[in-house]
Amino acid sequence: MLRKSLIYSGFLAVFTMYGAQAAEAPPASAVTAHYADLAAATYGDSSAKARDLQAAVDALLAHPEATTLAAARAAWKAARVPYAQSEVFRFGNATVDNWEPRVNSWPMDEGLIDYVAPSYGTHSDQNPLYTLNVVANTKIRVGARMIDASTIDEPLLRELQQGEGVETNVSTGYHAIEFLLWGQDLHGTGPGARERPASDYDLAHCTHGNCARRAAYLKAATTLLVNDLSEMAADWKPGGKARAEMQAKGATGGLGEILTGLGSLSFGEMAGERMKLGLMLHDPEEEQDCFSDNTHNSHFYDETGILNIWHGSYTTSDGHTLAGPGLRTLALKADPVATKRLDAALDRTMVAIRKIKTTADSGAMAYDQMIGAGNAMGNKMVQDAMEALVAQARAIEGVATALHVTVDANKSDKTASANGPANLH
Repeated sequence: MLRKSLIYSGFLAVFTMYGAQAAEAPPASAVTAHYADLAAATYGDSSAKARDLQAAVDALLAHPEATTLAAARAAWKAARVPYAQSEVFRFGNATVDNWEPRVNSWPMDEGLIDYVAPSYGTHSDQNPLYTLNVVANTKIRVGARMIDASTIDEPLLRELQQGEGVETNVSTGYHAIEFLLWGQDLHGTGPGARERPASDYDLAHCTHGNCARRAAYLKAATTLLVNDLSEMAADWKPGGKARAEMQAKGATGGLGEILTGLGSLSFGEMAGERMKLGLMLHDPEEEQDCFSDNTHNSHFYDETGILNIWHGSYTTSDGHTLAGPGLRTLALKADPVATKRLDAALDRTMVAIRKIKTTADSGAMAYDQMIGAGNAMGNKMVQDAMEALVAQARAIEGVATALHVTVDANKSDKTASANGPANLH
C-alpha cells in the first residue's frame, strides 16, 4: 500500500507542477531529455534490485534451506517491480530491443536448463533442445557441434541463449532464474506453485541430483542479470548508447520513440501476447511469470511504467520522486481533448489491472486460474483489462496524431501484430 501511495503522490506532484499550466508546456526536447532521465533511474533501480537478488542467491547457495529459498524468491519478486516499469522503454529504441532478450525472454522451454516432470514430454518438433538439461549433462550437442559443458559459467549460458535460433531456448535472464528458484508449476490452472525444494542446492543432502551444477547455473545466471542491467542503466546516462540513439532522432523522432513504446507495450505486448494468448488458449504456459505466480504484479507495474512516462514521474525504490516535464504536459497544449481521452483510458486500464492484482494478492485467485477454462469471473477480469489496453493504445495514437508523430503500436512479437486490433475484442 505504501508503494502505491508513493507512486500516485508522485503523479499528483506532477499534475500540480505541470498539468494546470498547459500554456507553459515545455519544449519537446525537454520532455525527451526527462524521459531519458526516467529511463536511467528505472534501470538503475532494476540494477540495484538485481544485486539484492544476487546477495539472496549467494545466501541460499551458502545455506540451502527453506528460509533462504523464500528470501531469494522474495528478492526475485522485488527485482521485477522496477524492471516491469522499465518495459515502456522498449520497442522504440534499438539499443534496448537488441539487449532485452538477454534479460526477459519468454516463453521458455525449461527442459533446456534442468529436470522436468514426465508430463513435460521428451521432445518438441519445434525445438531440438527441448530437454537438453544442461544441469545434468557435461557434454551437450547444439546443432552439429558438441559443446563441453563441464563448467557451467556465464559464457556457456550466453552461448545457449536462443540456441539453434529457437526463441524459447531461454538460458539467461529473469525467467531462467525464476525457474531455478521455483521449479515447474505443475498445478495448471489450479492453485499453487513452489515445487522446487531448497535441497536441490544442498551439496550434502542433494535432491534431484547435480546440486553443485545447479548452483553454478543459478549463480552464473544471476551474475549475468546484474551485468546486463548495469549495462542498460549506463546506456541511458548522459553519453550512453540508448540516450544517444534517442537524441540522434531529434525532438520529433524522440517523441515518436516514446509513443511507440507506450502504444506497443499497451497493445502488441500486454493486450496481445501476454493476455490474449493465455485467455484464448486457457493455457498457464502463456502466463509470463508462470513459475512464481507473479504475473499480476508484472501487469500492474507495466501499466505503472506507462503512467510514469505520461506524467513524467518515477518513484524510485528508496521512495524519492523524480518529476519533470512529462508527455501529458506537451499533449495538453497540443490537444486537450485527445489528452483527456488518454487520461480516461489510462484510468480505466489501471482500474481493471488493479482488480487483477488485488484479487491475486488476496489469495482468492491467481492469474493462471483467471485464464482457466470455465472460470467466467476470472476470464472477464482479464478480458476487461485487455479491452481497456486496446482502447488505451488507440488513445495513445490520438495523442501521437495531435503531436504530429508516427507511432507503430504493433511493434511486439506475436498476436497483435499478426491479427490486428479487431481480434483483441
